[in-house]
Amino acid sequence: MITVVVQFNLPDDTQAEEANARYRMTAPRFQTISGLIRKYYLFDEERGKGGGCYLFETRAAAEATFNQEWRDRISAMYGEPDVQYFDTSVIVDNLSGEIVESG
Repeated sequence: MITVVVQFNLPDDTQAEEANARYRMTAPRFQTISGLIRKYYLFDEERGKGGGCYLFETRAAAEATFNQEWRDRISAMYGEPDVQYFDTSVIVDNLSGEIVESG
């Protein structure tokens, strides 16, 4: 599995309520992304940052999602995003009580 952390600058003085409204509006489109297991929306009011933390089945699925078209769209809205990929071999899921290991 692959975890991807994406960060970008939000417009000045973006408040949590506004960011959350944007997030809720875009959330349904992530239900149809092939290979995406889970997404967390991120917001840091103090630093003026937004973003997401994504868990994908494979790096190929992640890279297909964060392609040049996606980068161009995000860059036009917020400036160049910071995208970091991490191998994810073990997940502790306290909601389900499971420890999941990637094969």
